[in-house]
Amino acid sequence: MDTQTPEHTGSRDGGEDRRTGAAGERVPGERGMWTSWWFWPLVALCTADQFRDTAVRLMQGTPVIDGHNDLPWQLLKLFNNQLQDPRANLTSLAHTHTNIPKLKAGFVGAQFWSAYTPCDTQNKDAVKRTLEQIDVIHRMCQLYPETFLCVTDSTGIRQAFREGKVASLVGVEGGHSIDSSLGVLRALYHLGMRYLTLTHTCNTPWADNWLVDTGEDKARSQGLSLFGQSVVKEMNRLGVIIDLAHTSTATMKAVLQLSKAPVVFSHSSAYSVCQHRRNVPDDVLQLVKRTGSLVMVNFYNDYVSCRAEANLSQVADHLDHIKKVAGAGAVGLGGDYDGVSRLPSGLKDVSKYPDLAAELLRRQWTEAEVKGALANNLLRVFEAVEQASSHTQPPGEEPIPLDQLEASCRTSYGYSGAPSLHLQPGALLASLALLVLCLCPL
Repeated sequence: MDTQTPEHTGSRDGGEDRRTGAAGERVPGERGMWTSWWFWPLVALCTADQFRDTAVRLMQGTPVIDGHNDLPWQLLKLFNNQLQDPRANLTSLAHTHTNIPKLKAGFVGAQFWSAYTPCDTQNKDAVKRTLEQIDVIHRMCQLYPETFLCVTDSTGIRQAFREGKVASLVGVEGGHSIDSSLGVLRALYHLGMRYLTLTHTCNTPWADNWLVDTGEDKARSQGLSLFGQSVVKEMNRLGVIIDLAHTSTATMKAVLQLSKAPVVFSHSSAYSVCQHRRNVPDDVLQLVKRTGSLVMVNFYNDYVSCRAEANLSQVADHLDHIKKVAGAGAVGLGGDYDGVSRLPSGLKDVSKYPDLAAELLRRQWTEAEVKGALANNLLRVFEAVEQASSHTQPPGEEPIPLDQLEASCRTSYGYSGAPSLHLQPGALLASLALLVLCLCPL
């Protein structure tokens, strides 16, 4: 209603206006009172606009490299990876955190797209499912060449920046996707995989996942098995970034001590800010600092605030903490968009990255530090991984011992030819006993 109240028109009984004296003169000091209520909010608004304007200026030259986006998984769930379905049009895709207009509004210049398949595919069709998710990422680039440029190295990212496109890289989420095979690891590398998350929410036969730290799963490798060490070394040799998101603390520490190249946590936050086991504890952050590695902060509410609700400022708290403990060079962004159900207010989709950059500027991060968090820190790590690679070295060939694999859905070709190399002593004795029995006359 627009009806005026006595507070707006003077006293209820028609007496003098509270804002004037008997002769209608202003009460001394009233001008200051009536200007101050809007002055400081206006100053705050103008300052906020200034920070956002600065963020946009920075991002025009240094766009975001995001460490983890699950749009390919949504394309599988919603459209069975049929990109030519009119509903799957990425320029108008609705009900997702990610589409082309949102990516442009958010100044996203490079994206590690997640080639994800769930843990229930382990020992079944994990490799097939992973190949299909890599394929859909490649088809995104083919169908929208004006927007996406599929690249495989840091030079390609810089090229996409210059062309105003989204550099699109493949990150395989979950070590079960290689089915405990160095040969599959190499094949995925040749198909464009540039990081591998060692575990998801399940152990592999060679590395332990974060649920071990909650007691919901049992340690199988005490961090990293001998074959797991071979995986790390082969990733170093190839130039594949090691991703420690989803791993147990023991796995984190084992890899950080073994790897010859920096590693990333593609979508994890700070444990000291939110004590969730998916986050990175301070002693590990010290190793991150020592190795020049990178933590790309996750936006999932449960990892940000340890509650169902969170906000942009709390995400910035994680960035602040990682910067404090591990240094400004250890900070990155891995929003986990389209892979989570709850996101902080102010970060509802990929278009909101400028608001987060503005918040960092408001917290007195330097422009160089903000550009580091946006992109430059990841580029530094990627270049270091590339420099540590050595394709002239012979590839790893020693397979995982057969008795460490679940045999229900697999054959054992190759193993039977050299049992002494791959069977444990007990299994070897059992095999020899069977051989003796077969040779003995009945």
